[in-house]
Amino acid sequence: MKKKFKMENLECANCAAKMEDLIKKIPGVNDASVSFLSQKLTLDADEDKLDEILAKAQKACSKIESDCKIIL
Repeated sequence: MKKKFKMENLECANCAAKMEDLIKKIPGVNDASVSFLSQKLTLDADEDKLDEILAKAQKACSKIESDCKIIL
């Protein structure tokens, strides 16, 4: 299942690339794209694990930019 989420306080294109790499490593994620220009996360993941995946994705983003949030 593919879904898009708005991101808040994403301040660096390099950080977006690092976040994308970390999110792609989360079990259940088929593909992920973090766009600095559009401030969006596009996530292709198992629907039944989506809440768990989003929690792990938020944690990954916070490691790189502490103020960055995924808006559900």
